Amino acid sequence: MQRTFLALAGIVGALAVGLGAYGAHGLEAALDGAPDAARRLGWWQTAVTHHLAHAPMLAVVALVAARRPGKAILAAGVAFVLGLALFSGSLYAMTLGAPRVLGAVTPLGGLALIAGWLALALSALPRAE
Repeated sequence: MQRTFLALAGIVGALAVGLGAYGAHGLEAALDGAPDAARRLGWWQTAVTHHLAHAPMLAVVALVAARRPGKAILAAGVAFVLGLALFSGSLYAMTLGAPRVLGAVTPLGGLALIAGWLALALSALPRAE
């Protein structure tokens, strides 16, 4: 489990940096002429910020899983991955032209990210051995 989450941390982090660079250097030109370009650039920035902030959390999950394996830390890792896919993924997609109805998924991703943080906290509680 820890190797999987550590690998995901590296992949997610690399993607966040790459997508952030695209947002800073190429996206504005791609959105040139779009009436809501500023709003869409804001969505991209929000997606990248959360994406990059949660990539290291997958590494933390891997480290905790190595020392305290259990259901709570597994749930934290799964929730972080799912949350990133739904939250940042939906914002990236809408920025690139996906239907705005996809925005209904974004809060679900946020809830999954919150669940990941709470599951991480639960993993620190003493367990009956």
